[in-house]
Amino acid sequence: MSEIVYPPVITAAKAMFRVLGLKIKVEGHEHIPATGGAVISCNHISYLDFIFTGLGAHPAGRLVRFMAKKEVFDHKVSGPLMRGMHHIPVDRENGASSYIAALKALKGGEVVGVFAEATISRSFTVKEIKSGAVRMAVAAKVPLIPMAVWGTQRLWTKGRKRKLWQRGTPVVILVGEPMHPKRGDDYEQVAKELHERMQALVDRAQREYPVDGTGQWWQPAHLGGTAPTPEQAEALDEAERAERAARKAREE
Repeated sequence: MSEIVYPPVITAAKAMFRVLGLKIKVEGHEHIPATGGAVISCNHISYLDFIFTGLGAHPAGRLVRFMAKKEVFDHKVSGPLMRGMHHIPVDRENGASSYIAALKALKGGEVVGVFAEATISRSFTVKEIKSGAVRMAVAAKVPLIPMAVWGTQRLWTKGRKRKLWQRGTPVVILVGEPMHPKRGDDYEQVAKELHERMQALVDRAQREYPVDGTGQWWQPAHLGGTAPTPEQAEALDEAERAERAARKAREE
């Protein structure tokens, strides 16, 4: 497919990173196949994760097509960019169409990126994930690759003011060894293993992060930070879902 939009967006993003002096470390990109389809499953801690997940695949010469909520495509600014980069809209009320589009991309040799947690993790640990990424990889007969990003939450995350112009922020991007699920596997068990691998990558990124997060809002509670615990984060998410449902009911 034609790539008129994606390459200049990458160039612009890299230029911005240089201006901001972001200290970006990418490791494991050799696990991403140079050709053919693959599913990348990354943790989700920031509104900017798709940029850095895509950056993690760039040394392998691959462009990642992300599955993102339909509302992003409806926005007057982000919509044309998302469509121009051939990302895949996800309509929560009609998930089948996005699944079919993702399979078509995978079978066409594309790399598809998913955030299997569905929403940003307020606790900065890996939330429960469903088996959708596993099922896609199996149906398309492509590898499933775990990935982790860390540090992106310091730039822009849920419930915090944007600090997009914060200089010198370290960002760690780790790519894990591919998994090769196949038909007949217990998909829920494979999803559990994927979760474990993603969390292990996040744990490693946190250990190797060059800034001490003790007492900081962006550090998970179990590492001495003040981020919500997973239980507290789930309660906040539940309250947000209830508020969203109530707002939708009023609009209808």
